[in-house]
Amino acid sequence: LAEGSLGSINAVSETLTAAAPLVLAGLGLALGFRAGLFNIGAEGQIIVGGMAAVIAGFSFAALPFFLLLPLCLFAGALAGALYASIAGWLRAATGAHEVITTIMLNLISYRLLDFMLRLPWVQRTGRADPISKSVPDNAELPRLLEWLDPNLRVHSGILVALAAVLLVYWLLFKTKIGFEFRASGANPDAARFAGMRSRLIIVAAMATAGALAGLAGANQVLGVLDRATPGFSAGIGFDAIAVALLGRSHPIGVLFAGLLFGALEAGGRQMQVDAGVSIDLIGIIQALIIVFIAAPLLVRAIFPWGFSKPKESGKG
Repeated sequence: LAEGSLGSINAVSETLTAAAPLVLAGLGLALGFRAGLFNIGAEGQIIVGGMAAVIAGFSFAALPFFLLLPLCLFAGALAGALYASIAGWLRAATGAHEVITTIMLNLISYRLLDFMLRLPWVQRTGRADPISKSVPDNAELPRLLEWLDPNLRVHSGILVALAAVLLVYWLLFKTKIGFEFRASGANPDAARFAGMRSRLIIVAAMATAGALAGLAGANQVLGVLDRATPGFSAGIGFDAIAVALLGRSHPIGVLFAGLLFGALEAGGRQMQVDAGVSIDLIGIIQALIIVFIAAPLLVRAIFPWGFSKPKESGKG
């Protein structure tokens, strides 16, 4: 496990490649958690964001690299933001809980992807299976170590993830809207009585979270896959929930949690090949991490008397 994640340049490359989308999607979920919203829809937002990035790529293939790549990334972020804002608007307008609506939107995104991959203008020419046209070379995220070894897959998506960490940190802790996100998450009633527009905050927080998840989808198709296929999201949106929880919904914590989960994924593949240990063990390790995160709260809830402070005895 250690050798496959950190034991060589190729191992580190695979770890960073796996970590980049986890960090991006985890940042979106962490921002939602800070605003008091439990967004389960990162998987669907990754799918629509990745699909939008692919379509933008082959639709404007004639554009130069310095225009096409930002356009594809923006398309992915915009699609994710619009898709997540549906759940935000439903919560703000009707009170529908975002856990339910985002789960339903995940299911819709799976079928939407299947439908779009069968459209003649999206499906690759000459193919009968659901696979999109490829992204042109001038829309791909450049590989960072290709000069050293063409097989090293780490790409500039990891730089996008690092920039997103700094941006989310600045947004949450240095801006007015970030303060409103955190205040609304800490005490919605107090935030509302303080004059904050709770409905707008809900929609804005969900849209921002969706934009980051859509950027994670664009990261996958532009940096690793160069096309869209059924299941290209590979459960990243669900793993990102664990990343956000492990990172305590703090941008820096999410960065390190994403690197840890990226290392587990990259090392797990090598572990299965060299040691014959099933990669399913990685899922067990990730689940145990979540259990141990929740354990303190669970123990406090079950045995509250063990954590109660003794009353100070006053003198007559």
